[in-house]
Formats: sequence, C-alpha cells, structure tokens
Amino acid sequence: MKKELGIFLILVALCVVVSILNPRFLSAANLQNTARLVGMYGIFSIGVGVVIITSGIDLSIGSKMALLGVLLSMMLMQSHWPSALAVVLTIGVAMSLGLLHGTLITRMKIQPFIVTLCGLLFYRGLARFIAKDETKGFGNAEGFERLRDLATGNLIGVPAPFVVLIVVSVVMWVVLHKSVFGRYLFAVGRNEDAARYSGINTKLVITAAYVICALLTGVAAILFAFYTNSVSPSSHGNFYELYGIAAAVLGGCSLRGGEGSVVGIIVGTALLQVLQNLVNLLGVDPSLNFAVMGAVILIGVMADQLLKERAAKTT
Repeated sequence: MKKELGIFLILVALCVVVSILNPRFLSAANLQNTARLVGMYGIFSIGVGVVIITSGIDLSIGSKMALLGVLLSMMLMQSHWPSALAVVLTIGVAMSLGLLHGTLITRMKIQPFIVTLCGLLFYRGLARFIAKDETKGFGNAEGFERLRDLATGNLIGVPAPFVVLIVVSVVMWVVLHKSVFGRYLFAVGRNEDAARYSGINTKLVITAAYVICALLTGVAAILFAFYTNSVSPSSHGNFYELYGIAAAVLGGCSLRGGEGSVVGIIVGTALLQVLQNLVNLLGVDPSLNFAVMGAVILIGVMADQLLKERAAKTT
C-alpha cells in the first residue's frame, strides 16, 4: 500500500505543477479528454499488469489492437454483421490469441518475450494483409451508434471509457486481491517452482493470465477503434504495449513478478497520461512522448531494484 500511496502523491504533485504551468489543464474539456484516455489505456494496462505479476510480459498489445480493429471494422462496415455479434467475435479472437500465447509459454516452454515478440510481428503483418494495407473506418457509425458512444460519449458527465475502467477495476481488484486465483497469480510470480510443488496448477494460472490480458486488450481495442474512428493497420496501436508496461511498472508491478495492484496500475496510467498531457500543453515536440515512456520505465525498474536491495539488507 505504501507504493500506491507514494505514486498517488506524485500524481497529485504533478497535477498541481501542470495546472500552474498551464491553467488549461484544469479546463473541463482537457480533464474529460484525459479521463477518457486514462480509461482506455487503463483497461489494457491492468491486463498487462496481470501478466507481469506472473513474471511474464506481453509485447503484442499494439499489434493485436490493430488486427482486432481491422476485423471489427470489416465485420461492421463490409459484412454488416450485428454489432453485438461483432463485439463478441472480436473479444473471442482476442482471448484465443491469449490462449495461444499461454499455451506456447507453458506447454512449449518458450520464453514470454519471444512468444509475444513474434506475436507483435505476426499480428501486425496479418492486419496489413487482411486490410490490404488500407485504412479501415466506421464512417458515421450508422446502425451501431451506441457502440461508438461507448468510446466517445459520456455517462452523467463522465467519459464512458472511464466508467468502463471503473467496472473493470472493481472486478479485477476482487480477482487479484480477494480470490484464490489471485493468490495463485502472486505465488506463481514469486516462485513458480515452489507454487507448483505446493499443488498449484501453474500452467493453468499462467495461461489464464494471458487470456485475461487478451480479453482486456480486446475491450480496449474496440474503444480505441471507435475513438480514432479509423484503423490504419500499419500504425494503429503502435507502442501501446510500452504504455501498458510503463503504467504497470509505475503502479508498483515488479518485472520480477509477484508484486502489483489494480489501484497502483490505475494511478500509474493516470500519471503517465498527465506526463504526456504536460508535454502537449507546453508545446513540446510530441516525439518526446517516447522519451518520457522510456525514462518512466527505467526509473520504475531502478526504484524497484533499490527497494529490493534495501529490503535484503534489512532482513
């Protein structure tokens, strides 16, 4: 809990600094847009955090979003399938990819880095092939306006994606911190061999973590597709996996596994978005966003290392 409190205090301090440097930060439009982005990024960042807790990694998030966005557009705009069916199939495809990753990692004993790196390349190439390297869009979203409103609309003045994030967060908080499965996730992340010898089906737990990550990625992919209203298979979702990793690391997830919390990941996501908002409001070159992400990941890993060494000295 100390980590989450520390990160939250940093977030509050950063918000104060940003509002002083540029009062537009506190404008209703900017706050709403920031909350919308926190909602969309936070959803898949929680999934990335679940995988990191098991001492894994998923580098294919952005490419999966491109593939899922292309498929969703083609189902709705070309095949004219019912929106509910298109959503179910999109999330089903996402979960199938997560199941594939988990199976390759647990059954074939391939490193998560390699599996998901191959996924990053394969899904991006597949998206470009299916779309014939053409941008896919949703036009005026005629016939599925409610689905579009889920990404661009508000609920009692609150951006709908942020509301979805709250719902997802509550469910995942219960799963991670109040269920037997959650305890298994942390146990596997801390020491997989010890968890297996204690009777935990580590293969099932790890596979389930990748399926959950893919499920949340599928939800976020639908929101992002309608938020941008177009999906360019060559660039849609680029580097989103780094956003997820940075948010999780900022939120207290250790890349060694066995540590992390839903609250921390949400705060980490918000902190990352405020940092990017600061870059935009100050008129700094947007390409520095990637420098900010790189610095955030590095600082998070360094802080985790220092805390580990300090804890080792005190025991």
